[in-house]
Amino acid sequence: MTDPHLEDPEYDRHGGFPNFQPATPGPGFGRFLSAMRRAQDLAVSADPDSETWDRAADLVEELVGLLGPTEAAEGVGPANRVPSLPGAGSLLMPPYHVTKFDSDGVELTVQFSRYHVGGNYAVHGGVLPLMFDSTFGMVIHATGRPISRTGFLHVDYRKITPIDVPLTVRGWVREAEGRKAFVNAELRDADENLLAEANGLMIRLLPGQP
Repeated sequence: MTDPHLEDPEYDRHGGFPNFQPATPGPGFGRFLSAMRRAQDLAVSADPDSETWDRAADLVEELVGLLGPTEAAEGVGPANRVPSLPGAGSLLMPPYHVTKFDSDGVELTVQFSRYHVGGNYAVHGGVLPLMFDSTFGMVIHATGRPISRTGFLHVDYRKITPIDVPLTVRGWVREAEGRKAFVNAELRDADENLLAEANGLMIRLLPGQP
């Protein structure tokens, strides 16, 4: 990864983005994420009796009461700042791990679960643009381009995306032109079958742009 300041001396003034640094919240945060991911799966698949739902609601409300007073600003809490954890510690993202991160692009492994199902045990079509958009951001960072936002994102669905199996996401800059970076990404299974592919435009922010 090259230093984006070399291309854009105004890099730090763009958009007011927090200067994200890796977080070390301790092992309890990893345990919390694992339990929450399982809770998400169960929230869309469990079918207990009314008494159990009431008890579950009590426990969740207790958790909200425990964590509520500690709510922090963006870039302060550990979510999305722990690279060693699935999804970098963000419950918003499917649990991915980065396996390649350099000027040629990025590669991730990801495994979707019951929480991501849209129907018939296939990953919801709306989840894949989220994964691709995040991949585009990683590509911009890995290739040393300045802070950018998505101009457009187009997804083609080639095959059903399954849950509970490891998949691979790859992303790279296809072409760069001034403030514009045209980015491609693809999702493949273990047999290299193309499940979905995306192309998009990432536009470098001007000073002060949010």
